[in-house]
Amino acid sequence: MKKGGLLHPELNFYISLLGHTDRFCVADAGLPIPENVPRVDLAYMPGRPCFWDVLEALLGETVVERAFCAEEASTEIREGLKKRLGRECELVAVPHEKLKEMTGSVSFVVRTGECTPFANVILQSGVFF
Repeated sequence: MKKGGLLHPELNFYISLLGHTDRFCVADAGLPIPENVPRVDLAYMPGRPCFWDVLEALLGETVVERAFCAEEASTEIREGLKKRLGRECELVAVPHEKLKEMTGSVSFVVRTGECTPFANVILQSGVFF
């Protein structure tokens, strides 16, 4: 049994496949997910699990060098992302339509139960060395 950290086996599997510059998405409950992209659906009721809890768990397991959010995201979401991602990670705002297009080329999407508009982020893997 794993000692700690992320316990979800499917998330651990997809994270283990990431290489430098690969991208994955943490999505709210309403973001359309392309059929060809693997989905890890964690939503079990509106608001649960929340976007921030899932993001923080994933950031504890990955190195992220760049992130993409929607220009339309609230100041609260954008500031929350900057705080959690840290100074080393560039946060790029793109139009929401562009962000939805970008999901077509991510390695996987983690769907949360979040119901806050534009609570989505695409994370680009970095390296730990």
